[in-house]
Amino acid sequence: MKFVLFDLDGTLLPMDQNVFVRSYLQELSVKGAQLGYGTQKLVQTVMAGFEVMVGNDGAMTNEGRFWELFLATYGGEREKHEAVFVEFYQNEFSKVSQATNPTPIADQCIRILKDKGYEAVLATNPVFPKVATEERMRWAGLNPADFTWITTYENSRFTKPHLGYYREILTNIGADPQDCLMVGNDVQEDLAALKLGMQVFLVTDDLINLADQDYSDVPHGNRQAMVGYLRELPTRR
Repeated sequence: MKFVLFDLDGTLLPMDQNVFVRSYLQELSVKGAQLGYGTQKLVQTVMAGFEVMVGNDGAMTNEGRFWELFLATYGGEREKHEAVFVEFYQNEFSKVSQATNPTPIADQCIRILKDKGYEAVLATNPVFPKVATEERMRWAGLNPADFTWITTYENSRFTKPHLGYYREILTNIGADPQDCLMVGNDVQEDLAALKLGMQVFLVTDDLINLADQDYSDVPHGNRQAMVGYLRELPTRR
């Protein structure tokens, strides 16, 4: 094994996902009202954009899917709309960090892997642009430079739990499934990696298990257990 893939939200960045989404949409609605997009219309459009990314068939990037829907709704020039979103993610989005509970364990995990000769990949569901993903990484106390690959809506054509999402990562890092360990907190989305032959460790602190699946046969535990699991990995050099 050479690569460890980490989910971000609820894994390296502790949070209640429902609280996070509510806070995010609240800040977005305020921005929409300020700039004439309409409070509810902008929120509804962004949520619809999320749905088309989740349903992406791989014919274009998630970014392309989102903007196809957005421009069909609002019209106008993409560059001008995009500038508004970038400004939002660089400013107001920071208020959403209050819905998260950063832990030094996140950076500790990366340091452990570096010391053991492994490469880290940020395998967060790619429904956010790079600017928003790197902002959330900062909240978690993570440095993007420590990661070999970071999935964002610009570089991904699928979302979790589609196997195409994991295959894209493997292609981009030049790895086989057996080279990888996936660490995440969502039973449906992260355990999908098992189907390709990856190993998986399930973090249970902010567990998401919407279908109430049995995961007893998969290595799992809280974040302290995650640290212990990573410490037990054999040193590669």
